[in-house]
Amino acid sequence: MAEDKDRTAPKTAGGRGGRGGRGGYAVGDARRRMILDTAVEHFAQWGFHASSLARIAHDCGITQGGLLHHFRGKEDLLLSVLAQSEQHDVDRLFTAPDEEVPPVAAHFAAVVALAADNARRPGLVRMYNTLVGESGNPGHPAHDYFRQRYARVLGYSVGVLRAGVAGGEVRPGTDCEAVGREILAVMDGFQIQWVLDPEGVDMAGLLAGYLDRRLREITVAGTGLGAGAGRPGPG
Repeated sequence: MAEDKDRTAPKTAGGRGGRGGRGGYAVGDARRRMILDTAVEHFAQWGFHASSLARIAHDCGITQGGLLHHFRGKEDLLLSVLAQSEQHDVDRLFTAPDEEVPPVAAHFAAVVALAADNARRPGLVRMYNTLVGESGNPGHPAHDYFRQRYARVLGYSVGVLRAGVAGGEVRPGTDCEAVGREILAVMDGFQIQWVLDPEGVDMAGLLAGYLDRRLREITVAGTGLGAGAGRPGPG
């Protein structure tokens, strides 16, 4: 993006500052989405460093200058792609700040639903796996993003589990942080296996089976997720 304000106000095809009216904004927004979608495939296939703005622009049918009209550079494009994916996951997994912390069983079901949803977004999942591996290098532009993302997801899950202990849903003495880290590791592990063999690995089903067993172990009532958990929903 050429200016910070473009994060909330996409540019128009006719230029800056809203020239071209509402139709121009629509065209600019559609082009921006096309660039983001194309960048996902490039980052998934080649990672950040080997991806090229020129190739991304070519695959979008625009010039590199046209791409830079929407994004300041490759790092800005990468962070915009990650922010778009992050918002989707936040909407599916987290409750709003003014809502009550959900029961642990409901949170586990939301994690399974997110995995099922991810199975319908193969490009984003491949990109995530590629970039999270690259970003182990502290100099990688997504290093801070992934470190903070894991901290946010872990913190939220641990908060749900601790609320479950306080509310009598989860057994006293449960190591909530260890359980939260384990869930993240298992989810990412199934995700890697699915990327390598999407036809042979039922990512959501396997995750549902694991979380069902884990829920039976840590809850006072010993109940699991119930029938239907892990089945992809419509859409």
